[in-house]
Amino acid sequence: MMNFDDREKSYEKKFALDEELRFKATARRNKLLGLWAAEKMGLSGDDAQAYAREVIKADLEEPGEEDVFVKIRTDFDGNGIEQSDHQIRRAMSDFLIEAARQIEAEAKA
Repeated sequence: MMNFDDREKSYEKKFALDEELRFKATARRNKLLGLWAAEKMGLSGDDAQAYAREVIKADLEEPGEEDVFVKIRTDFDGNGIEQSDHQIRRAMSDFLIEAARQIEAEAKA
């Protein structure tokens, strides 16, 4: 019985770690995405950083990543930025991969 309890605790710890890494990667992705979108809108420096923080906060509005997409889509439309839905979603995907890579590299350092 002890082995079963140990195994269960191990799985619980692994799940908690995976969830923490997923949260960190998503937050990092949102920052990278926000900086990318800011650049497209002609923002730089502190303004770009502030916009990236807005994108991070947008992800807390509802479950999933649709709230982030809607923020970027709305801001692009409001600023006359030509990016298709596919291009925005592709950037979201690419930045999530980059964010996970960065976090993994930091963990190894």
